[in-house]
Amino acid sequence: MAPGDVSTIDAPLSGVVFAIDVTVGDTLPAGTQLLLLESMKMHHPVVATESVRVVAIAVAVGDSVQVGDELLRVEPATAAEPSASGAEDAGAVDGRADLADLEARLAMTADEARAAAVSRRHERGQRTARENLADLVDPDSFIEYGRLAVAAQHTRRDADDLQVNTAADGVIVGVATVNGDRFPTDRSRTAVLAYDYTVLAGTQGFFGHDKTDRLLELAQDQRLPVIFYAEGGGGRPGDVDVSTITPTGLDVPTFATWAAMSGLVPRIGIASGFCFAGNAAIFGCADITIATRDSWVGMGGPAMIEGGGLGEFRPTEIGPSAVQVANGVIDLLADDEAHATDLARQALAYFQGVTTEWAAPDPQLLRDVVPEDRQRVYAVRDAIAGVFDTASVLELRAGYGAGMVTAFARLEGRPVGVVANDPSHLGGAIDAVAAEKAARFLQLCDAFDLPVISLFDTPGFMVGPDSEEQAAVRRVSSLFVVGATLSVPLLAVCLRKGYGLGAQAMCGGSFRRPVFTIAWPTGEFGGMGLEGAVRLGFRKELDAASTPEERAELEARLIAAAYERGRATRIAQALEIDAVIDPADTRQWLVRGLAATPAAPPRSERKRMVDTW
Repeated sequence: MAPGDVSTIDAPLSGVVFAIDVTVGDTLPAGTQLLLLESMKMHHPVVATESVRVVAIAVAVGDSVQVGDELLRVEPATAAEPSASGAEDAGAVDGRADLADLEARLAMTADEARAAAVSRRHERGQRTARENLADLVDPDSFIEYGRLAVAAQHTRRDADDLQVNTAADGVIVGVATVNGDRFPTDRSRTAVLAYDYTVLAGTQGFFGHDKTDRLLELAQDQRLPVIFYAEGGGGRPGDVDVSTITPTGLDVPTFATWAAMSGLVPRIGIASGFCFAGNAAIFGCADITIATRDSWVGMGGPAMIEGGGLGEFRPTEIGPSAVQVANGVIDLLADDEAHATDLARQALAYFQGVTTEWAAPDPQLLRDVVPEDRQRVYAVRDAIAGVFDTASVLELRAGYGAGMVTAFARLEGRPVGVVANDPSHLGGAIDAVAAEKAARFLQLCDAFDLPVISLFDTPGFMVGPDSEEQAAVRRVSSLFVVGATLSVPLLAVCLRKGYGLGAQAMCGGSFRRPVFTIAWPTGEFGGMGLEGAVRLGFRKELDAASTPEERAELEARLIAAAYERGRATRIAQALEIDAVIDPADTRQWLVRGLAATPAAPPRSERKRMVDTW
């Protein structure tokens, strides 16, 4: 419009005049709201497209208008200063009320809102759930679900109290990337959950279960690995809002959903402090369990034990870490939550794929790992460190089943599982505990397509009445069943002894089961231990000896002869094993063997479940 021209502002849609925000004579800048029209229950502002002065108003509040009807007459204004009636809403100056309310509510869920509880936690050397998650996930990658949830206790507490003291209903859940600096997003996306001990002692509430189920279902659908900080006191009886709707809570799907994910996605559980009842069930169902030294894990806490008439116990008397390491509940023992978080990242990485950066140990050192003296013990972990990428080995359940080493490792960046006999315990004989430990680890590797390297040195299965009291017949046989049904490549290296059923079990049931079965020059083989074979097979000759000295000399000669017949080079000549190699060439053999096996095809279904034990 030219100065002095008068024009009209017409209705842009049909509706009713809901409000008129100007008066005649007002001078208004461009963008000022002039009127508000209501149409289909929605309010539509009519704004000035340039600076104008109001000359006349053609409608009143409540008038019905059609598209094109005149609303106002205006003329150009040289000064675009808003008048009092045309001023912007005061709320827009100070910020939107809805955003301010949201900001206040979110602040109530932050750690700072529970300063006393956080301080007590720090005094105990522990971190908050949010601090643990912030350390675990990649920066700026966390998408949180259900942050504004509160405990189902509205009938006993006011809104602000609930928002602060029952923030997120005691469990923080979301999706983030973990190890995103090493792996692409499609491999680093991870579902993360953490019970918050500063909120009602990390107990499991009605809405907390709902949030947990929501995220676990999402992890199932999107095949996301899960890391779960499980610390807490179990079920929460104080959620009175729903006590008449769900009196027992036994229909919550959380535990079934979590358990059903076995073998579908990798699941890592972390415990610090007290982890009892339902929280302990979450921890125990995980594929890999990590706990701090100051942890106590039990299927029932003090109240439950006392309620069952089983006595009174302090929380620190129930499932301390020393007990749970020795009995195999804890896979990885951490110094504190920071260390536990580092271990979780490291453990997860083996399921995320191949790394491009790696270093190889000096292969020549492997030549001196196994002594020439066949009765001299050695450290099998030195052999493991010498075979796999430097600093890539992560041993699980080191405090349990001492005769068997189970570990994740890498070969030129490729993740693998490792099982190895430890000759420093029972001479490497496989007892019931060691067999179960190895079998369960093989299940884990198979479920998630990790090839297995077996470094075996065993005189066979442990025998004797004490062994049979441990149900060895069934427990030891698990190693045969799982090994024989592996779908991932199995590569076997005999470091020294390969005797009887134990050696076969370390090779999936037969020396022909692995991709290859090879031996170091120190390798020796037999259908059973040499000493036992001589004493059984030559009992008549030994009994015929005239003196104990003569018997001992004959036995020594027979054992030496049996050893010569069972030396690795002789067994290789008979094609019972595929090769005898220089220990320094072990990495080359394993790398080439893995390269010769096809990669696991993509799959959308579970291959197999993984036993918790």
